[in-house]
Amino acid sequence: MKTLNFLVIGKNQEILETLKRIIENNEGWSAKIQSDETICPDYIKGNQVDIVLLSSGLEEKFENDIKVFCENLDKNVKVIDHYGGGSGLLKNEVYALFPNLQP
Repeated sequence: MKTLNFLVIGKNQEILETLKRIIENNEGWSAKIQSDETICPDYIKGNQVDIVLLSSGLEEKFENDIKVFCENLDKNVKVIDHYGGGSGLLKNEVYALFPNLQP
């Protein structure tokens, strides 16, 4: 089974911790959380990241910039705008990007 590595970026620490817990409740899914946008590009470049999950509280400019950054990497990093909706919605968003992982 492929391991999916998430970088979850947002401003609300409680939401970030909840998303980490939801993500890691899935076998083979691992999450790092970050509220400091300035270090995210270097983290993505230096680590295995499959999905950048954008949570609440981020500036629109950062969201647009990080999407462009991920698109221009040699890696195949996917970006999900996730602003709530529960674990079922999150799973559907992930499986839409990686349909071969769907159970």
